Amino acid sequence: MGSMNGAEAFVAHNFTHIVIGGGTAGLVVASRLSEDASITVGVLEAGPAAPDEPRINVPGRLGETLFTEYDWQFETIPQPGLGGRTLPWNRGKVLGGSSAMNFMMWCRGNKGDYDAWEKLGNKGWGWDGLLPYFKKSEAFQVPTREYQEKHQAHYDQDYHGTSGPLHTIYSAEYGASSQYWHETLENLGVESNRSHMSGSSVGSWTALTAVDPSTQKRCYSAPAYYLPVSHRENLVLLTNATVRNVILEKGKGSDEYIARGVRFVHASNEYAVSVSGEIILAAGTVQSPQLLELSGIGNPGILRAAGIEPLVVNPKVGENLQEHMQTMIIYELDPSILTPEALRSDPLLAAAADEQYETSKSGPRTAVGYSAAYLPFSHYTTPEEISRLASHLSSTAPSSKTDPTTQNDARLRDQILSSRFSSPFPSGQIEFLFDVSNYSPFFKSEPGKRYGTMMQMLQYPFSVGSIHIPASSSNNRPTDSDDKPVINPRYYEGPGGEVDFLTMTAAQKFGHKICETQPLKNIIVKRVFPPLPDNVAEGEAEEESWENWVRDTTLTDWHPVGTCAMGGDEGIKGGVVDERLRVYGVRGLRVCDASVMPLQIAAHLQATVYAIGEKGASLILEDWIKSKEGRKED
Repeated sequence: MGSMNGAEAFVAHNFTHIVIGGGTAGLVVASRLSEDASITVGVLEAGPAAPDEPRINVPGRLGETLFTEYDWQFETIPQPGLGGRTLPWNRGKVLGGSSAMNFMMWCRGNKGDYDAWEKLGNKGWGWDGLLPYFKKSEAFQVPTREYQEKHQAHYDQDYHGTSGPLHTIYSAEYGASSQYWHETLENLGVESNRSHMSGSSVGSWTALTAVDPSTQKRCYSAPAYYLPVSHRENLVLLTNATVRNVILEKGKGSDEYIARGVRFVHASNEYAVSVSGEIILAAGTVQSPQLLELSGIGNPGILRAAGIEPLVVNPKVGENLQEHMQTMIIYELDPSILTPEALRSDPLLAAAADEQYETSKSGPRTAVGYSAAYLPFSHYTTPEEISRLASHLSSTAPSSKTDPTTQNDARLRDQILSSRFSSPFPSGQIEFLFDVSNYSPFFKSEPGKRYGTMMQMLQYPFSVGSIHIPASSSNNRPTDSDDKPVINPRYYEGPGGEVDFLTMTAAQKFGHKICETQPLKNIIVKRVFPPLPDNVAEGEAEEESWENWVRDTTLTDWHPVGTCAMGGDEGIKGGVVDERLRVYGVRGLRVCDASVMPLQIAAHLQATVYAIGEKGASLILEDWIKSKEGRKED
């Protein structure tokens, strides 16, 4: 597997297509393209292949690959909206990318989320256009009637695929809090959503997970899309290969650039590989814009500062960064509850759990089931807060001083975001999720105690940031892919950021209210982070102020999108790629990953990224067939 034959053998192939990034979407594209025998596709992946890594494969060990050799370990620059803090940004550096290290939750956004992409002018990218690709990627296992009733595992079969590469199941086991979730939310006026995958995620529901039911192992893009077809002679993978840039050349008698090949480093040696067809950049929201800029595509000022010659001018590269953000309230739980954290701290408990998993594929190592609630702002706040928010929404519109090349798309984007606060079709501005373990980096667990985390996750951020290559640190050496990109999400900055801050602050009160409501309250001993103020008693937290705590403890939710966005009706003035994912101004170069999403969605991203990969592969194959027919006619 992987780099078994080495870089020399890799570059000797006559590739029609090269995929940069063997991650979530990249392996989808490579697998689907290699179904056509006339295509020879090469995949360059910076990380290793790790098919037998238990920290990846065992569902109940989720999170153990963070800050390891399988993690790029990126970091933001200091964020004024967070009091000057920097945040770690974990991204997968392994075959399978971030699908090998995420928390396996499988869900989709609202119909309106995707229809908004189409409203921006990206034809075919609305809900109806994407649904076939959602289903194409999925092999959904129907739960038994008994299981459905026990876990409120509801679904509508018409909206699920059953023969795709990616297994999705309702988890074999759930944490102790899940059994109380639906009743608790119902006691707060939140209805259970019996078909959350069919275009509305509003309400409370039990989530699917990306786990193979036959092995009870994580199902991610490497075992789902690559391994079953790795024997194909027209599919060639090289791991531990760090791409430097895409090689661009001007076409004969034309000012248009053409993607001709890729430069990369493997085992400390630099190589170049050529391509006769297309290059598909699938390096993710952080590294796809980085590699475009290193190739000379982007804002000339940023490129020159990095020592890179500007070839294709597009100031949109690396802009439009949108990220879910979250906070975590920590509660002490009944000491009898078993948590993943307890397994990590107690070798005897861990050994017993491992034996149970190995012998019967059951037990706490399979307990990755989640129950969540996506709620509109109006459900968890007061009329006064809604009025306050409305005044800030009116100030988010682009001013007359806004760059005219960005004003139209920024105005429409903010109109779409603002409409979600008053739409008759509610969207979940905040995801609420409780899980048994302490996930907060700000609270240190006491030995012997058990904890749970109440998470509040903002879904539709007005805060918009950027990711760019850094300026060169030396006159003698231009910036290259070893220099980590400058990640600036601009959390809570500007008028839009203030809207995000008000929304998140209001959400904390409702998150705490969930945990004070029966029957979930039955397993909670007390809130420990933030501790209740001395002047606020249990059950009286409505008067509590959360502003400072939100600013001091907001974290990434690991769902960045938008840095190579589809431009829609605005074309190159509004984005980086067109509706067929072709990079503006370059022939033979596409981007296919979460970076092409023009607007954020109310969902965990992986199901959508797989659908983007499936649709992107379909578009590439369509154009390949047309090009072959054209050559025959010539």
